[in-house]
Amino acid sequence: MMNSRQRVLSAIRHQEPDQVPVDLGSTPSSGISAIAYNALVGHLDLDVGPAKVYDVVQQLAQPDPQVLDHFGVDVLDIGRVFNTAPSDWYPYTLADGSTAHYPTWFRPERQEDGSWIAKSKDGMPIAKMPEGGTFFDQTFFPFPDQYPDDLSGLDDAMGKVLWAAFAHSPWDHLNDEGFWQTLRGRAIELRSTSDRALMIVVGCNLFEWGTFLRRMDNFLMDLVAEPDNVARLLDELIPRHLAFLEKVCHYLGDVADICRFGDDLGMDSGPFMRPETYRTLFKPRHKLLCDYVKQHSSMHTFLHCCGGIRPLIGDLIDAGFEVLNPVQTACADMDPTELKREFGREITFWGGGCDTRQVLNNATPEQVKSHVREQVEIFAPGGGFVFNTVHNILPEVPPQNVIAMFEALGEIRGIAPNMP
Repeated sequence: MMNSRQRVLSAIRHQEPDQVPVDLGSTPSSGISAIAYNALVGHLDLDVGPAKVYDVVQQLAQPDPQVLDHFGVDVLDIGRVFNTAPSDWYPYTLADGSTAHYPTWFRPERQEDGSWIAKSKDGMPIAKMPEGGTFFDQTFFPFPDQYPDDLSGLDDAMGKVLWAAFAHSPWDHLNDEGFWQTLRGRAIELRSTSDRALMIVVGCNLFEWGTFLRRMDNFLMDLVAEPDNVARLLDELIPRHLAFLEKVCHYLGDVADICRFGDDLGMDSGPFMRPETYRTLFKPRHKLLCDYVKQHSSMHTFLHCCGGIRPLIGDLIDAGFEVLNPVQTACADMDPTELKREFGREITFWGGGCDTRQVLNNATPEQVKSHVREQVEIFAPGGGFVFNTVHNILPEVPPQNVIAMFEALGEIRGIAPNMP
């Protein structure tokens, strides 16, 4: 039998592994909400304590090792090597009334209307979660009216965007003294004590940073009306991303197995832009980033990219991405059979294993099992597939359905979940 790391790497190399590899929680797009996590571990009667909300924006739990063992998960997020002491966390009550823990650096403020406001380091409100909400929304956009003539203040502007201001681990410790040396040492230790594949999440978004800075509506219009300003912004982002990747590759390039980028390029009905626009503005710059990783590390390149992006997949492959997530099979032109036939020899589908929009949250456990079997039967042959839900497991998903999903996968893999 292969170990977990061999299993994942075999799949990425399009060699069919001994079992379908599985992910839960190695990235902030392949995880589980804190509410659903608490319900799941309670149903399983696992003594792992309340959810640790490591991604505070999306309110995602960091799965406990017992949970990973229980479901036979093959991948780990290197970020879990930080915030390991009880003193790194404090209790908080989730929208469903259950208890979770926030990292001590995150201190949102409760408002009279029951909502929560999160502020930047200089005290500016930049994100909000309404009463009963399950994630924070961006409320501050640095350039809503126009592009500044001088982009020398870009670093400060980026620091006031919630995704950067409230970054998940390990990047919440990026400014600690000796951070990179500490990260490398702990990652090496993690690799030596686990045979799971190791993931490092780097972001390095391009299109999305435009939407974070300008706001989605403005930036979508910019792609057509102001392409020169878009290019100017992207040309400011690239050296920042490359400088960051230089550090990542130097300290983790021989330790991490997979380098996860992010850039949501699609919506339900298709891509946000024409393929020609992607090829002109984004593809050459994505290629620069992928080429750097491949030239300076042994890591595989992974892109999280939501939506109906089939018209762009060929270009994403050309740009150098080896893995695609979350594979939103419910979107336009994202039929699993067609995706596997057209692209299955060239890219690994990391996701698509169970639809989270209609099936996992609404179907019966038996319907979930049937759906999982169908998806795996399509995606798994010949490798090029890592099982994961279509994006994160959302708060309303009943634990019985999560268990049914993994039971179906276990039947396919020929193994049973490890019971406590």
